[in-house]
Amino acid sequence: MSKIFWKGGALLAPVPPVLVTVGDGERENVFTVAWTGLINTIPPKTYISVRPSRYSYEILKKNGEFALNLTPSSLIAACDWCGVHTGRKVDKFKKWSLTKIPANNITPPLIDECPLALECRVFDCIELGTHHMFLADVLGVTVSEELLDKSGRLCIERANLAAFAHGEYFELGKSLGKFGFSVKKKKKKKSNQSVKSKHK
Repeated sequence: MSKIFWKGGALLAPVPPVLVTVGDGERENVFTVAWTGLINTIPPKTYISVRPSRYSYEILKKNGEFALNLTPSSLIAACDWCGVHTGRKVDKFKKWSLTKIPANNITPPLIDECPLALECRVFDCIELGTHHMFLADVLGVTVSEELLDKSGRLCIERANLAAFAHGEYFELGKSLGKFGFSVKKKKKKKSNQSVKSKHK
């Protein structure tokens, strides 16, 4: 296929539009972040990149804690709205009837309507330009019981999570395969002859 070359830009997709909650004991806010991801597995570490002009930036710098509330498609209107309005002027939790529940390890609340939440504590902040990157340890994960099967396995497809790609929101669709499926050895089918011999 033919290609063209553009100058460098923030064109990485899809990314998760998460509802980030912050709080310092006096103020609480929820805002939307798409510049986020994992940076380490053991110990688990993540990041969010935030513009210094945002109201939540002040709270983050003071408290150093936040929660990544993963957004289901049913909350995408709230997610979008929380990304374009400031907590300086409006209570976003009240506006969108988002239920605050206490976290296990951090001061900021979690959002009950979100099926998964990562509780995070900042260990460094890097000033990069338009955004400052808050690097954080993942202290724990809160999971809705509805996402677990009878054996306790997480069924992430039940969460109906949303994705963000080049200015648009999408709902995750069909599964294309599990991690490692391309190298997994296929089970050999028993031949008809061996099956017959067992029944003699």
